[in-house]
Amino acid sequence: MKKRIWLSPPHMTGHELKHINDAFASNWIAPVGPNITGFEEDIESFLNHESYAVALNSGTAAIHLALELLNIKAGDEVLCQNKTFIASVNPVIYKGATPIFIDSEKSSWNICPILLEQAIEDRLATTGKTPKAIIVVEIYGMPYNVDEVYRIASKYDIPIIEDSAEAMGSKYKNLHCGTLGNYSIFSFNGNKIITTSGGGALLTRTASQKQEAVYLSTQASDTKGNFEHSRIGFNYRMSNISASIGRGQIKDIDNKIFKRRANFEYYYNALANIKDIEFQIEPANYYSNRWLTCILFKDEETRNNVASHLNNENIETKYSWKPMHIQTVFKNAISYTNGVSEDLYKRGLCLPSGSSLEIEDLNRIINIIKTSI
Repeated sequence: MKKRIWLSPPHMTGHELKHINDAFASNWIAPVGPNITGFEEDIESFLNHESYAVALNSGTAAIHLALELLNIKAGDEVLCQNKTFIASVNPVIYKGATPIFIDSEKSSWNICPILLEQAIEDRLATTGKTPKAIIVVEIYGMPYNVDEVYRIASKYDIPIIEDSAEAMGSKYKNLHCGTLGNYSIFSFNGNKIITTSGGGALLTRTASQKQEAVYLSTQASDTKGNFEHSRIGFNYRMSNISASIGRGQIKDIDNKIFKRRANFEYYYNALANIKDIEFQIEPANYYSNRWLTCILFKDEETRNNVASHLNNENIETKYSWKPMHIQTVFKNAISYTNGVSEDLYKRGLCLPSGSSLEIEDLNRIINIIKTSI
């Protein structure tokens, strides 16, 4: 069997073992320990101290905590990006709130500011109330239209939750993703730029917000020793072992981003001149980490044919994220659509993009694509 090429596998560098061994040697095998604080400090340093980091056991938990800190309640409406993985939306349901789906703009593939404002005006006219939050996602590492979304959010006084699960290291006008909302989140799942095997982080703008998030993520214990609780909390803290992996991973993050961007450029130089292939292009002032290279084919049939040929050659690919408004679980949800996200879903294919890819791997993928269309 030919060598397996994965879509976005973990990429260990050797730095991780030192921190893991230190954790075992000191017996910090728990959701407390020095590596958790150390990893949070590493993240904050990477973000030029523009955010405070709370290390958690998933990016989903981070979105849930952001909704909790914004006091989102049952019956509230939350504006959600239509083009995303479902984990961006599930925490809205956990809160008993109602997701309202907003389609994508063609330039960034992220939330469309025009539809966003239309939706806000329509919800005001329909319910007499503005939605309570906006969850905007930076898919495949591409920043969202920050200026326009911020203008709209400010006009209607709606806080922004920036889902940067795929965008650690990406920038908008030289500002880091993870600092561009009222709250932001990272994911450290096994397929992300850096991994803690499973995990995430909530990024807050103030130290007091971080303190409250840590409190809520550790079962909201008011005092030590007598088990007093005045609020419902969550078991969301990252473990010291997971954080130790993250501490080793983040040391090499710049190189990982460089390699993924180089992968994109290699694909682009080899395939962009083919008339039936399009790429997700960086608009001016955008800088994407190129977590995944996603290309568009002329139609769904061609996309499926290429994906089948790659799979038969033991190469993993994935279709572009399926829009939320056509998910079975959200079939009755309110949505404001323009056809962009459905088109991206039908024609989009994510190619292997890991930072450990070799040139021969890229050439093998490219040759199969060229002979399959």
